[in-house]
Amino acid sequence: MLIVTLLLFLGLYFGLKVYTKHGDAIEVPIVKGMQIEQAIAVLEKANLEYELDSVYQMDMKPGLVIEQDPEAHAHVKTGRTIYLTFITQISPEVAFPNIIDKTLIEATAILKNQSLKIGDTVYVSDIARDVVLDVKFAGQPLQSGRMIAKGSKITLVLGNGRGNNEVELPNLIGLSLSEARFVLNGSGLNLGKILYQGGVTDSLTAKVISQSPDTTTRIIGIGSLVNLTLSN
Repeated sequence: MLIVTLLLFLGLYFGLKVYTKHGDAIEVPIVKGMQIEQAIAVLEKANLEYELDSVYQMDMKPGLVIEQDPEAHAHVKTGRTIYLTFITQISPEVAFPNIIDKTLIEATAILKNQSLKIGDTVYVSDIARDVVLDVKFAGQPLQSGRMIAKGSKITLVLGNGRGNNEVELPNLIGLSLSEARFVLNGSGLNLGKILYQGGVTDSLTAKVISQSPDTTTRIIGIGSLVNLTLSN
């Protein structure tokens, strides 16, 4: 019985060593930071299995291995599975959130949370300042709920806080008096004082050489007077 027990013990001992490949450990190579094709080739050369997972990250090179498990230099058995995570080139899509009537700060936070970017901002006359009135993507209106690729750049249309009581002051330099009057009327402005300079002989051919306020003012209240100086 003692001999039989000893033989069974030795059989189990050496059998387990063979089954578990005792002493057959190898060091996990460094594949993090490699391109996925290169990493796979290294693992196959080391007789290691692998499983792949991919994630999308903006501004990172597609195909780059960013995680490996077990870590490099760990000792594992031949045939051990190494789990790799790499950057995919395909950008996932997200449903565009509803940011209409949100402030610029709120909209920025929402878009960032959805991995979307603000490409440009356009201001229009509205009493609400820095409030999103419209959203555009590639020049077209963008409705909430539409699927859009992460990382896309969005244009926001915002209110300037001035409402419809102010307009942009037009540049009247070089226009005749009749042309200047027409432009002012179209802008909701009124013609103020008219001055002539340099001995004007024909007021019909005279051109505007200066205006007050000048165009550095940019924005002016509707109905304001604009004074003109003309000369031949």
